[in-house]
Amino acid sequence: MFSSPIEEIKSKLDIVEVIGSYIKLIKAGANYKALCPFHSEKTPSLFVSPARQIWHCFGCNEGHSIFDFVMKIEGLEFGDTLRILAQKAGVELKQVRPESRTKRQRLYEICGLASKFFERQLGNSSRGKQAKEYLLKRGINEESIKTWRLGWSPDIWQGLSDFLVPKEYQREEIEKTGLVIKNEEGRYYDRFRGRITFPVLDFNSQVIGFGGRVLKKDSQTAKYINTSNTLLYDKGKILYGLDKAKVEIRRKDFCILVEGYIDVIMAHQSGILNIVATSGTALTPYQLSILKRYSNNLFLAFDMDFAGDAATKRGIDLAQSRGFNLKVVKFPENKDPADVISADPEEFKKLVDNSLSILDFYFQNAFSRFDGKTPDGKRDISNVLLPVIKRIPNRIEQSFWVQELAKRLNVKEKDIEEELKKTKESKDSDVEISVMESQNPVLQKTRKELLEERLMGLIVKKPEHFNLIDREVVSCFSPKVQAIIKNFEDRKNLSPEANNFLAYLSLKADIEEIEQEDIVSEIKFCLKEIKSLTVKDKLEEISLEIKRAEEEKDSEKIGKLINKFNQWSKKIISG
Repeated sequence: MFSSPIEEIKSKLDIVEVIGSYIKLIKAGANYKALCPFHSEKTPSLFVSPARQIWHCFGCNEGHSIFDFVMKIEGLEFGDTLRILAQKAGVELKQVRPESRTKRQRLYEICGLASKFFERQLGNSSRGKQAKEYLLKRGINEESIKTWRLGWSPDIWQGLSDFLVPKEYQREEIEKTGLVIKNEEGRYYDRFRGRITFPVLDFNSQVIGFGGRVLKKDSQTAKYINTSNTLLYDKGKILYGLDKAKVEIRRKDFCILVEGYIDVIMAHQSGILNIVATSGTALTPYQLSILKRYSNNLFLAFDMDFAGDAATKRGIDLAQSRGFNLKVVKFPENKDPADVISADPEEFKKLVDNSLSILDFYFQNAFSRFDGKTPDGKRDISNVLLPVIKRIPNRIEQSFWVQELAKRLNVKEKDIEEELKKTKESKDSDVEISVMESQNPVLQKTRKELLEERLMGLIVKKPEHFNLIDREVVSCFSPKVQAIIKNFEDRKNLSPEANNFLAYLSLKADIEEIEQEDIVSEIKFCLKEIKSLTVKDKLEEISLEIKRAEEEKDSEKIGKLINKFNQWSKKIISG
C-alpha cells in the first residue's frame, strides 16, 4: 500500500520515459544524459538515473524527481503537475472541492468544455453543416475531424458563455481563457463567432486555446484568429500538433514545419506524422528550445515568399545560430502543403526528400534575384549571403560556403574571406539567447561545497571508507552533510532534503570516473582541504571581530579574540 498518491505515481511512472517525452536522452552507461533545457549548453550535463528515478543537471544544478522536471519545463504549479502525472500513471486522485481547484485547473476545464461545445455544433445546424462540408471538401475525413476535435462556433453573441455559466464558471473566468471578450459597456461576447474551430493542445493533450477560421473570406474579416495570450496559451510558445508528432519527430530525427492547422491535419491523415505548425508566427526562441529536445533537423515547408519576410528570416537566423540543420521544402507556385497532400501525398513526400539545405535555398534565391556577372549584382548577392554564411557555427561548413560563393561569383576566395570579416552578424539571436540564460542562471558553488560533494560522493561510492572521516572534521561540514554523516548507517532519520542530496551524490558518483587506488588519497585530500578552508574562514571572521573591538576600544574583548585567533591558527599548523 502506498503512503501517498505521490509515491504511487513515482512507482508507476518511469522517469526515463517521462523526461524522454520532453528531451532527447542518450544512453550513458547505466544512466542517460541530455542537453539541459533549462540553460544554454553545447555539452550534455543533465543526467537521468533509472535505478534511482532521479535527474540532475550538473551545469545549472537543477534536479531531482519527475515532479520537479515537469513543473519546471511546463511552468506549472505542483497541484497541476500532480494531476497531469496522475493521469499518465492511471492514479485516481481524491475529488477536490470546486473552490480548492487552482485557477489554472479551472481554465483547463473551461477550454475542455468549450472544445466539446464546438464539436457538437459542427454539422448540427445549417451553418454548422456548411462548415463540415468545407472541411470534407478540403480533404479532411471524418476520422481526422474527430481526432483533431474540429468544431464550429455559432454566429451568435453569447452561445459559448451561456453554455458555460450554468456549469458554475464565471464570465470573468471565461474571459481569462481568451474565449470571450469584454466590451466597453462591460458586456461579454464570444470571440470565435461563425468560425471553424481548431483546438490547440499542450504536451499533455489538454486544450489550452483555439484557432478560428471563417467559412468565406471578405475584406473586413480576418481569415484566421487565435486565442489571445492567457495563463495557458502563448502563441509564441506553442507548436500545433506537437502532442501527436513528438514521438515520430524523435524517431525520424527531423521535424517538418508548416504554417497552418489544415497543413498539419492533412499530413497526419496521409501518414506523415513528424510535422507541426507555427500557427502563423515566426519561429521564436521558445519554440526552438522545444524542438531542440526532439531533433536538430528542421525542414521548413513555408510559403515561398518567406525569404523576404523579415520576422520569418529572424527566426531562421536564430535557428541557424543555434546549430539546427535547416532545409527548405519547395512547393509548386500557389500551392501550400495541404493542397499538395490532398492531390497526392506521395508527391509531398518526394518534395520533402528533395528539400534544399538552407544555404542552397538562399544561394538559389539570391542568384535568381541578382545578376552574378555584373559588379552591382556581385555586391548585392554578397550582401545577402555573407551574413548567412557568417552565422554558420561550424568553421569547416562555413569554409565550404565561402569557397562556393567565390566560385559562383568568379572572384578570389581571400576577397570573400576579407568581406566576411567586415560583415556584422545580427545580434537578434545573441539577445534572445542571453534573455533565456538570464531566466535560468547557472549557480556557482563555493570551493567548500564542491569539496563536500566530492568527498561524500566518494563515500557513497565506497562506504567502506566512511571511517576515514574523523570526528574533529565533522564540525567543519555544512549542517546538511553533518546530518548525513550522523545518520549514514541508518538513514531513516534523514530529512527529505538530505535524502535528495544523497540521491544526487549517488548519481554524481556514477558518472564520475576515478581509479580505485586513488579513492583513499582523494578522500584524505578533500578532508584536509575542507578543514583548511573552515579554519581560514574562522580566522577571517575573528579578524573582523578584532577590528570592530579596536574601533570600540574594548581592550578586554580584543585580548580574548586574539587568544581565540591564536588557537585557530594552531589548527592550520597541526592540520
